[in-house]
Amino acid sequence: MLIRGDSAAWSLMWDAIELDKICRQIGIKSLVTRKNLAFRNQSVFYVDRRRILKQWQKKNHKVAFPYYHGNPLKDLESKDMLSTISRHHKEIDKIQVTNSLMEGYVLNTGIDPNKIFRIPIGINLSLFEQFTRESKATIRQKLGIPESAVVIGSFQKDGNGWEDGLTPKLIKGPDTFLKTVKILRESVPELFVLLTGPARGYVKKGLEKIGIPYRHEILDDYTTIALYYKALDLYIISSRDEGGPKALLESMASGVPVVSTKVGQAIDLITHEKNGCLSEIEAPEELAHHAQLILQNQHVKARLVKNGFLTAQDNAYSNQLLLWQNFFNGFVNF
Repeated sequence: MLIRGDSAAWSLMWDAIELDKICRQIGIKSLVTRKNLAFRNQSVFYVDRRRILKQWQKKNHKVAFPYYHGNPLKDLESKDMLSTISRHHKEIDKIQVTNSLMEGYVLNTGIDPNKIFRIPIGINLSLFEQFTRESKATIRQKLGIPESAVVIGSFQKDGNGWEDGLTPKLIKGPDTFLKTVKILRESVPELFVLLTGPARGYVKKGLEKIGIPYRHEILDDYTTIALYYKALDLYIISSRDEGGPKALLESMASGVPVVSTKVGQAIDLITHEKNGCLSEIEAPEELAHHAQLILQNQHVKARLVKNGFLTAQDNAYSNQLLLWQNFFNGFVNF
């Protein structure tokens, strides 16, 4: 089987790498490629659905892909891609959806429900570990973050393009994030924001404008992101639409409590105030309220951290082998 990777060495390419590992574990011979090959009589999993759905052409091979996010009621591109699925559903062999909301949208295209499999974006637990007081102090010292600071994490790409990212990618909610931390600073004067990911210019300019100190790290190797979770006190997901995000399980695996809008896998994986906190979309006051609760109440924080880690364990890639076996059954021979 061929796994068609992403041209950018970012999130989707790491999905391809992890899927390749899963295939080998369940006995499927697979190869990750970033090239446009002349696929014929092959089974091909495209990690980027846009390669299939933006300009549909008749395929001479079996086709599978994930449909992570895209609200057709708010996003024209997503509406068009779902329409493509509707018109060509007989030519599509398998679709992975990561959350219940997207599962509903894809099923509404009229595709055979037996072609749809809900498999969350998992996590490689070998890359993440819960931090200790010592490791937290070490990484903060390395990054120049005061030990007394209350550090909020935001590890994503939320600007358009791959340059400075001064124009916001609004589905990622960078505007809501800025409003949230501005409210939060009123009760947390030592607030500090740690950013990773490309194209963060909009958020950086916004933080400078409201006077909140920050540090931005651009990672050459995505797997090193685990180090930066060790510096955090809290992670905030302020998106309007998500397939995951990966940061949800990464935070949980790292012992960092999460406050998230009701998007993506957060809807299915978070039980409010048990293993994380959920907020309505575009509700910075609500996000800030939950953040304050966690930061000011050690009992709540401890509960979220403990149960969040269990959630990460449940959704480790190593626990998804049967799900992927079912997905690939009939798509490849193994």
